[in-house]
Amino acid sequence: MLTRRDATVHRVNTGWFPAQMQVSTELRGRWQGQLSTPRGAIDLDEVSSVWYRSPEAYRMPPEMSPVEAEHARVEAKYGLGGVLASLPVLWCNHPNRVADAAYKPVQLVRAAMAGLAVPDTLITNEPDAARKFGSEGPTVTKLVGGMAIEEDGTRKNVYTRLLAEADFADLAGIEHTTHLFQRWVPKAQECRVIVIGRHVTAAAITAGSKRAYVDYRTDYDSLSYELVEPPGAVAAGIRALLKGFDLVYGALDFVITPEGEWVFLEINPAGQYGYIEQNTGAPLTEQLANLLAGAA
Repeated sequence: MLTRRDATVHRVNTGWFPAQMQVSTELRGRWQGQLSTPRGAIDLDEVSSVWYRSPEAYRMPPEMSPVEAEHARVEAKYGLGGVLASLPVLWCNHPNRVADAAYKPVQLVRAAMAGLAVPDTLITNEPDAARKFGSEGPTVTKLVGGMAIEEDGTRKNVYTRLLAEADFADLAGIEHTTHLFQRWVPKAQECRVIVIGRHVTAAAITAGSKRAYVDYRTDYDSLSYELVEPPGAVAAGIRALLKGFDLVYGALDFVITPEGEWVFLEINPAGQYGYIEQNTGAPLTEQLANLLAGAA
């Protein structure tokens, strides 16, 4: 879609550096120079926008020792990464803003400040605090950061889990790190909201299985989708939240209760939108292309 708008598009894998990608820039008010990539040279002066998503780690040569490789990665992060982050262009989203918004405790506070309803939440590594919170009402637990664990070369997804009373009897190991416990919010539907520039698109998601009712990611085949309009106060809160984080793109998750209240769960500044477009027909890729091409 970008090429149809007469835009020159470069796709860059940060994992190409340094074996397949080189950089040479000089400071002349802004960093000027080139990235040399397997797909051609990129003149940094000609970059006008960046779609930043899922960067790969720099891949250091295998002949380097672990100490050398770690040193080289740090230098690349602040060297190449710093040059790119300084470019005065439209970022969707800027890596520093993505990092700011990645902290779920910050998200919840900012969402409440923006006027959105948020669930009662506990973050703790103390068993007694967890038991007390769990005794006060139905409780779920979820990861504070990320959504998976890498173990023995296998990626294991970790989903939201509704806790039973027996789960609080044995909390061995909870003291080793923080855990997030959150009050269960009864669901009529869930809703994924995609914000792209000035566009706010909301897709209500109805679970068709017991598993999906707790966390719809566990059973995508059972889901049904419909485009809905967020209530005015919710839409205003979403815009305020994005503005507060200085984001132009965001994928937000809400619960819609049986009473029709929208309760904020989280925002992912680089979250998926493809399955929403595929299942609803919402023109999200077109909106994104317009934003990056300067037409929205």
